[in-house]
Amino acid sequence: MACALPRTGPDASLIDVHGRRISYLRISVTDRCDLRCRYCMAEQMTFLPRAALLSLEEIALIADRFIARGVSKIRLSGGEPLVRRDVVDLARRIGRHLGDGLDELTMTTNATRLADHADDLAAAGIRRINISLDSLDPERFRFITRHGDLARVLGGIAAAKAAGLAVKINMVALKGLNDAEIPDMLAWCGEQGFDLSLIETMPLGAIDEDRADRFVPLTAVFDDLSRRFTLSRDAHRTGGPARYWRVGEFGTRLGLISPLTDNFCDGCNRMRLTTEGHLYMCLGHEDRVDLKAALREGGIGALDAAIDAALGHKPLRHDFRIDSASPAVARHMSVTGG
Repeated sequence: MACALPRTGPDASLIDVHGRRISYLRISVTDRCDLRCRYCMAEQMTFLPRAALLSLEEIALIADRFIARGVSKIRLSGGEPLVRRDVVDLARRIGRHLGDGLDELTMTTNATRLADHADDLAAAGIRRINISLDSLDPERFRFITRHGDLARVLGGIAAAKAAGLAVKINMVALKGLNDAEIPDMLAWCGEQGFDLSLIETMPLGAIDEDRADRFVPLTAVFDDLSRRFTLSRDAHRTGGPARYWRVGEFGTRLGLISPLTDNFCDGCNRMRLTTEGHLYMCLGHEDRVDLKAALREGGIGALDAAIDAALGHKPLRHDFRIDSASPAVARHMSVTGG
């Protein structure tokens, strides 16, 4: 396969039709997951056949092109990325660009397998990791994930901390399920030295429950937390959609990701690559381009042309509505990546 030569000229940079510079690529390395979180997946899921997936070499080549064209941050995600064999090798391959076009390589994981891989991920160049954790109560955690083992996840978190990885906890706020636990989660994260990001549930893919029944507006959550903790606005940004506050009692940060109550699309700098090679320009739209077909049929030149086409079709914003009878898009979050 042709090597990824640098591209030059006025069209090299990733500027979308609205004038936004794309500097952040999220890559889903698999749609499979070893948990079945109720807000994310149906209990019975049909996953892509392995033959439909990009090879890790193809993912690395696509990452090369995005870095050559100005992407400075890449996040590996899933599904659960650590269920894919040799994903650490992919991290090493992409990590070679750190300091040479790439500023940061990160991963989002549920931490069920993190204890086995934390040291290798750190050696590959990952310095920060996001961990999905929606409860610190073992039974509640098992209910939300359908069969998850909290002790195993906490062991993975401890391994990440021991490996020197900065940890950020991602918690989806769920009414009547874990919303009363949010202050305790913030305090636990502070005691551990972890940042916490709270996330509104998003209408992605059909699930077995009504998301509207579980939706918690983060405006109300923030008001409650403000009465319990000393929160001051923090200018910290990670390249993602979270808006941050400093937690005075601990010196850690609270992030809010609120796609429904506070649309954050104006400054969007992201695209998402699925494990089957589709490049989505927006989490909330179905428009996509097929980078796998472009790469396999036309090599690097066709890949660049497909990326250019994607830039011309990136929408201005999503149109999420939690009260709609059907999800905003048919695909589940595990397909597009977190």
